[in-house]
Amino acid sequence: MIRALGFLTVVGRSTPPDRSTVEWFPLVGVAVGAVVGGIWLGAGHLWPRGLAAAVAVVADLAITGMLHFDGVIDTADGVLPHLDRERRLSVMTEPTVGAFGVAAGIAVLLLRWASLAAMAPKVLLIAALWCMARTVMAVTVRAVPYAREGGGLVSRFIGGRGWIPVGITGAVLAVGLGLLGDGIRGAVAVGVAAVAGALVVGLCRVRLGGYTGDVLGAAGVLAETIGLLVAAARW
Repeated sequence: MIRALGFLTVVGRSTPPDRSTVEWFPLVGVAVGAVVGGIWLGAGHLWPRGLAAAVAVVADLAITGMLHFDGVIDTADGVLPHLDRERRLSVMTEPTVGAFGVAAGIAVLLLRWASLAAMAPKVLLIAALWCMARTVMAVTVRAVPYAREGGGLVSRFIGGRGWIPVGITGAVLAVGLGLLGDGIRGAVAVGVAAVAGALVVGLCRVRLGGYTGDVLGAAGVLAETIGLLVAAARW
């Protein structure tokens, strides 16, 4: 658990991950989502919905150390332009940010803020969506090849018991929390979030040959964001 917290949040960063770390991803997602949701709820008692939503978005960035958000930007810069595979991977390691990354980052922040501002605070819904986002990450690590040669921090996860146990556990937990947090709407939002994350991974599988740490972050953030959009919709 501590290793998973260290990889996915600013807590316990000194603890290196190993193969078993992935199995804790869904539970860490629940914990992070519950904290973000709790901050959203508390902020809602102090400020109007729009400002409370902004506080929640900033809190999530702070708790995750902007690691996943950085993945959105780097992945957009590498995957969206017309480049060959090697150039895509190279661009994703560069410290500079391109137009695709800037646009993707702004779009994600706006959509997350607007979705939260459109709803009353729902702690369990956020816990459910964040759980599903980390479940997508865990399944990706276990089911999709790593794109870079020579390995990296994420390559320490390679191996383990396969993706089915962590996938089923995370999905059941996320859907259950979604139902408790927002009924059928919450469960549907969790399901759509899973599809959104899988589509991001699928695109990167085609264009990069697999996943990287940035891809994991992008898949998780976009899963959360699309799930929030569905939950905030008028239906």
